[in-house]
Amino acid sequence: MKRIAVFCGSASGASAAYTEGASLLGKTLAAQGIGLVYGGSSAGLMGAVAQAVLQEGGEAIGVIPTVLQEKEIAHTNLTELYIVDSMHERKAKMAELADAFIVMPGGAGTMEEFFEVFTWAQIGLHQKPIGLLNIAHYFDPLVSFFDHMTDERFLQEQYRTMLLVEESPEQLLASFHSHTPPAVKTYEKEPTI
Repeated sequence: MKRIAVFCGSASGASAAYTEGASLLGKTLAAQGIGLVYGGSSAGLMGAVAQAVLQEGGEAIGVIPTVLQEKEIAHTNLTELYIVDSMHERKAKMAELADAFIVMPGGAGTMEEFFEVFTWAQIGLHQKPIGLLNIAHYFDPLVSFFDHMTDERFLQEQYRTMLLVEESPEQLLASFHSHTPPAVKTYEKEPTI
């Protein structure tokens, strides 16, 4: 595993635990020789994880759309910064560069990125591990919702198990190394009346 894409907030959140967790993830990635691929911002949790990677001598690659780069939030000291035309291109480039995905606390944009790569895995566009770094139990409601989707048969059990959830970076990376992706999604035909 050479590089991991991290999706997270451009805000720091209500708890200092989120920034501490982002910094710990950055240090852990650098210590294990894993490069960071992220949204390219210097703000919030995005900036914290990148700064920690760089302080530890690791590789930090940013991918930022022009509209955000022009707002002067791009991190200026990254190993490499890709400037793309759209949010769609950003996600595609991040996915291309990464061998796995980690989702940290964030808002609607973070969730949109997560759900897209999760869906891509379901339909076989990639077989890369996807994990929630559940800092301060931020993702507990989302994990419960995934269980609800499974119980209500909108999500097959084999895809529910695709979502890896851990509270520490070390545990999440260990889960990535032992993860076996499920078979590509199949569709059940509804019974005809």
